[in-house]
Amino acid sequence: MQLTKHHGLGNDFLIALADALPPEAPALAEASCHRTRGVGADGLIFGLPGDAGAGTDVTMVLFNADGTRAEMSGNGIRCLAQAFVQHDDCGSERALSIGTDAGIRTVSVESTEDPNVVQARVDMGPIGAGPDLEDGEVADYLRNHGFAEHFSTADVGNPHLVVGVHDVHQIDVAGNGSELSRLAGGINVEFISATAGVIDMRVWERGVGVTQACGTGACAAAQAAYDWGLTSQPVRVSMPGGDVIVELGDTAVLIGPAEYIATVNYG
Repeated sequence: MQLTKHHGLGNDFLIALADALPPEAPALAEASCHRTRGVGADGLIFGLPGDAGAGTDVTMVLFNADGTRAEMSGNGIRCLAQAFVQHDDCGSERALSIGTDAGIRTVSVESTEDPNVVQARVDMGPIGAGPDLEDGEVADYLRNHGFAEHFSTADVGNPHLVVGVHDVHQIDVAGNGSELSRLAGGINVEFISATAGVIDMRVWERGVGVTQACGTGACAAAQAAYDWGLTSQPVRVSMPGGDVIVELGDTAVLIGPAEYIATVNYG
């Protein structure tokens, strides 16, 4: 199986362009994404044929590194768009319609001075309300562990818990993120603080763990920070892997890079 490897601000993915989803896809994801026994990645994305009736160019099916299926990834969809454009040999600039488990998303890909890097704008759809966690174990955990700032949830095609903190650099993201995710029944957890209008974010992703960046999480964080009055529009979200821009409105638009790393023959 031929894979291409890409990353969006350090959030890395293996891309397999295929005619059909193999039945062993979850096991393939777990094996190929393993950091020491496989190629290594945060997730495996299958780019399947688009739906002519729906007008999509390609269909995205995403598996986390632990083999679980995920609805959406803002960084992953940029990586898939780059892989599709490279494979289709249609030049480095194109607008794509991509089917996902969270609905159809549009992605505009533009070239940069680096032939391995593209810049992409993704219409991520509307940001909805996430699960109600105002009462219960999650709220109790946040209070008992000294998280006195705001928290809220969001749905960006997948669920998120955004926790406002004084300084994200002082947070045990792995420990607190994994526990909050467990208490919430499986959720992505973002810790954010604001410095000079820029949102600093650290993330725990379900099915993966701590990652360098999260596109859907950046959108959830941007909406929460804007609602809390911490930032104006557009919102710059800074993560360990780099920055993205989020434009908020009826839908959220995520703007950031994708970089091609290598082509691998796996298995």
